[in-house]
Amino acid sequence: MLLNAVKNIIGSDAPATPMLFRLLGLAALLGLGGCSGNWGWYVVNPATETGRRNLSFLIDGLYFTIGLSVTAILISICLGLMVALPGLSRRRSSKAINRVYVELVRAIPILVLILWVYYGLPQVASLSISVFWAGVLALAISDSAFQAEIFRAGIQSIDRGQYEAAHSVSLNYRDTMRYVILPQAIKRILPALGNQLVYMLKMSSLVSVIGMQELTRRANELVVTEYRPLEIYTVLVLEYLVVILIVSAGVRWLERRLETS
Repeated sequence: MLLNAVKNIIGSDAPATPMLFRLLGLAALLGLGGCSGNWGWYVVNPATETGRRNLSFLIDGLYFTIGLSVTAILISICLGLMVALPGLSRRRSSKAINRVYVELVRAIPILVLILWVYYGLPQVASLSISVFWAGVLALAISDSAFQAEIFRAGIQSIDRGQYEAAHSVSLNYRDTMRYVILPQAIKRILPALGNQLVYMLKMSSLVSVIGMQELTRRANELVVTEYRPLEIYTVLVLEYLVVILIVSAGVRWLERRLETS
């Protein structure tokens, strides 16, 4: 029966069945189909109409997860760089601003920050905020403290002679950072930035608590209707695994490109 199911997945003539459906279904069948017990893998089996519908519902949440994570990481990089620069100043007041921000933000659990931004910020600031932007704002603020420390360490790792060389050709502070220091620092901190993107993809699952229709939220809703948590959460694990492996491979590829440039 298992071999027939695998054959149906590989050799299916249905053009509307996405390749990802087949891969997820095949992994589930090969990895867990031979186990004994009361399994219900039919709920995520791409060879059946119910399985395709459930897989489509789960995979559609991928767009929200990626959109949420990428938007948040871009904002956090910009915010982290702005927070890092005062920490490089010789003035104590500027360094104090950097240190206070980093320590306060890092001390707040990200789940608590998500809840406060979504439920508390509208009352404090008298504004309406959507679930998506509440999640983006909370993730970006939380990650910006870590980004600030990454940028600060990367910039400080650049030899002082680079600043002197830039000064000798009459470059101001902004141009020195833009053309000389930051390009070199980014090459050094790229692995750390890639780690933060992976971290952001995983932490985006917490936004499900405020109703964001990303991967984890959709899996939870499907469990309520199908009553098959093991099977559905297994697919959820595979989805995150595939996405994070792709991101990690992309970061390594970018590292190699920067090393040769």
